[in-house]
Amino acid sequence: MDEVLASVADTLKNFAVIYLVDITEVPDFNTMYELYDPSTIMFFFRNKHIMIDLGTGNNNKINWALKDKQEFIDIVETVYRGARKGRGLVIAPKDYSTKYRY
Repeated sequence: MDEVLASVADTLKNFAVIYLVDITEVPDFNTMYELYDPSTIMFFFRNKHIMIDLGTGNNNKINWALKDKQEFIDIVETVYRGARKGRGLVIAPKDYSTKYRY
C-alpha cells in the first residue's frame, strides 16, 4: 500500500495531499475513527471527514491494501469531486462488497 501511495502522490498533487501517520505516535483519533488496522485510508476535505460508500458497510475508511494505482486515483478523484460539492458521503466508483469476489 505504501508503494501505491508513493507512486500516485505526484499524479494527485493538484487536488490531494497524502499524509502517513503512525497511530501509535499520534493516538488522538484511534477511538473516534476506530483505527486499529495496520493500514487505513481516510479522506478529509477542509478539515471535514469525508465518508465513502464502498459497499462494505464501513463508510469511514478503507482498511485493506489497494494494489492498483488507477483504482486508487479513481477513488480519490471521486471523493474530491463529491467533497467540493459539499457532500459528506460519496459513492465509490466500484462496489467492493464481498458478493462480487469469487
